[in-house]
Amino acid sequence: MFSFNYTSAKPNRARLGILTTPHGVVETPAFIFCATKAAMKSLSAEDMHTADTQIILSNTYHLMLQPGSEVIEKMGGLQKFTGWHGPMLTDSGGFQIFSLGHGSVASEIKGKRMTSRKKTLLRISEEGARFRSYLNGREYLLTPEESIRIQRQLGADLIVVLDECTPYHVDKSYTAESMEMSHRWALRSLAEFKRSDIGAQQLYGIIQGGVYPDLRKQSCDFVNSHSFFGHAVGGSLGASKDQMHEVVSLATEHLCRDRPIHLLGIGGISDIFSGVEQGIDTFDCVHPTRLARHGGALVRPMHNPDEMREHINLRNSQYRLDDSPIEPDCSCATCKNYSRAYIHHLLKAQEFLAYTLISTHNVAFMNRLMTAIRVALKEETFFQVKKAWSR
Repeated sequence: MFSFNYTSAKPNRARLGILTTPHGVVETPAFIFCATKAAMKSLSAEDMHTADTQIILSNTYHLMLQPGSEVIEKMGGLQKFTGWHGPMLTDSGGFQIFSLGHGSVASEIKGKRMTSRKKTLLRISEEGARFRSYLNGREYLLTPEESIRIQRQLGADLIVVLDECTPYHVDKSYTAESMEMSHRWALRSLAEFKRSDIGAQQLYGIIQGGVYPDLRKQSCDFVNSHSFFGHAVGGSLGASKDQMHEVVSLATEHLCRDRPIHLLGIGGISDIFSGVEQGIDTFDCVHPTRLARHGGALVRPMHNPDEMREHINLRNSQYRLDDSPIEPDCSCATCKNYSRAYIHHLLKAQEFLAYTLISTHNVAFMNRLMTAIRVALKEETFFQVKKAWSR
């Protein structure tokens, strides 16, 4: 029911893969879209299929709070519940442990800490993470075993061990202690997974170690030595994009090549090209739909006058009388039927249709990007495609 096969490509550690799951096949490199609460923001499952999406993910933390994993299990699992009948992944809730206690990964990459939001994390211990629900204040304890049990009930094809995602600003000593605890949590996750294994899911281990090369290697050696189906690169990736790319390379250099490698929570276009070069097979990020909710449409450099960004902001007044589509050569439903001027109007009028239209384009853009990368790896034109698609 599950397999991963790949062929090596150029440059560096890049590769083309076929990831087979009970709900379908994923051609890699691929992008996994975030249906955090079992729904894509402003898009239906049919919209995602129309845009050639291969795989989506949902979030264990949010779904355990609402509607509850028991409800989703009774409704037949995530695929039946959501109407998305393709491959799915669920994360473990570990990222939420990080964000509840320290802020977002985006803030870490920018070298900032979030201090204004109320933190609901109560305590991280060997047992697990204790926190209060952001919905009603109820106290929960998320353990490695409970995370696996919840993910079993959710029913995604690919699931992930529970870990603590350390922030950038902690020192090496804390990072090492956290990594070692995450390894112990991973073994508990794996034991619980094997205890209830019926062959319908596969488990990913997570590589921790922060920005420290020796810790990253130690974490890679750990996951390599245990029977995980795949690997996910997690934890702090540094305080800049350059450092992030270096940390990813540190990890992929030491990982088993016969398992799929996922990069958690990263979806910038330049970051995807860098990750592919280092051997990353799949990426996930809320970026395409979150950007759309702020009026941002992803475009290639040839369609973008702003040399510093990978998108255009359709709220800007320069688009008020622009009758061209977001991208003239894009075949998505938005670009075939609507102008920048119309979407600009919808944004100014606060019409929800604007978010659907931009999200439709951004999802199609990411899928076209990944298709272009796969073709480029086959035809050995990677750097030409990289120049055409990224800054």
